[in-house]
Amino acid sequence: MPDGILAAARTQAPRMVALRRAIHAEPELGLHTPRTRDRIRAALAHLPLEWREGPSTTGLVAVLRGQGTSGAGRRVLLRGDMDALPMPEETGLPFASTVPNTMHACGHDAHVAMLAGAAELLSQRAAEWSGEVLLMFQPGEEGWHGARFMLEDGLLGGGAHAGHHGPLPDAAFALHVMPNAPHGLVGGRPGPLLASADQLDVTITGAGGHASMPHQARDPIPVACELVTALQTLVTRQFDPHDPVVVTIARIEAGTTHNVIPDSAHLKGTLRTLSAAHRARLREAVTRLATHIAAAHGLTARVTITPGFPVTNCDPRAVALGQSVTHALFGPQAFHALPAPIMGAENFAYVLDLVPGAMFFLGFAPEGEDWTQCCGIHSPRMMLDESVLPHGAALLAALAERYLAEGWT
Repeated sequence: MPDGILAAARTQAPRMVALRRAIHAEPELGLHTPRTRDRIRAALAHLPLEWREGPSTTGLVAVLRGQGTSGAGRRVLLRGDMDALPMPEETGLPFASTVPNTMHACGHDAHVAMLAGAAELLSQRAAEWSGEVLLMFQPGEEGWHGARFMLEDGLLGGGAHAGHHGPLPDAAFALHVMPNAPHGLVGGRPGPLLASADQLDVTITGAGGHASMPHQARDPIPVACELVTALQTLVTRQFDPHDPVVVTIARIEAGTTHNVIPDSAHLKGTLRTLSAAHRARLREAVTRLATHIAAAHGLTARVTITPGFPVTNCDPRAVALGQSVTHALFGPQAFHALPAPIMGAENFAYVLDLVPGAMFFLGFAPEGEDWTQCCGIHSPRMMLDESVLPHGAALLAALAERYLAEGWT
């Protein structure tokens, strides 16, 4: 491991903090984040980067080429996501969101800042490494499939645009902040790290009527309730608990007042799995269950399953490399091997489906405080200890350098 990379990252802390706070104060949603894009380009304008943009998003890929003479000409990708969440902020920070009902509550502002910091470090050290680093600044992570669009636009190489941007990178890495994890702790695991996530919508249709005479109607509400409980039985009785499945109905909507039976009831939820086989089987089982429960009561069910992100699978070689780099940078106590996957989902899965690599979590709780009491991601009160930003920048840069120098050895 090259010496001095963490110390060099600490000198970049003011720039990273300033960029993070500027992005945090003006968060943007979805696939088009032009203010964030412009801030990134301005912050890195002094570096020798080749920029790529595509038609589908405001995503950016910056290519940095090493000047070293040794190496195998490998190509490595580092990703930071850019978009915020549609929710209010309640932190009271001086740089809190100025955009109503929009907040960087998942730490993407920090992801951008750390990736920009890694670009600075790698540029400073370009004489010491060879090959290419692709810096992927990606919008649309919060359910918008931004990584898939950037892949389809050919910004990472491969596909229809391979002749323009060459092949896909040889390896890919990303970090995700965890505000309720110990300060500076790096976590990861080989295999499934995060789940696939599909959206479930069910409409139960019957026939409305007076609430005092339900026998003259076909009430969809008790059928909807029966379906919710039956879905939990489906999960616990038809799927192996060692390959977990989660079905959550998060919204039920029906009716207009206390004495009217409505014509229909609507359910919305999420389907989470850790394998492609269970993902396909769960879709079929949920559709069958909803359709038949409704039919048993003389009603109908329309089931719509909207595909979301695939499973985030981490290559064991990439996780081993990450653990080794973490030990070299921060000491052996700094890496935590996660015992089980997390049932959240992550857009980086699209990249890892095509490129071997890994995502790691990075703890952002204040040093010395009880991290279990910190608000987690997607909380309106989520805050980050910005002193961890140099750790993330150093880790990203060191992952790139180690892979470019040694590959998976």
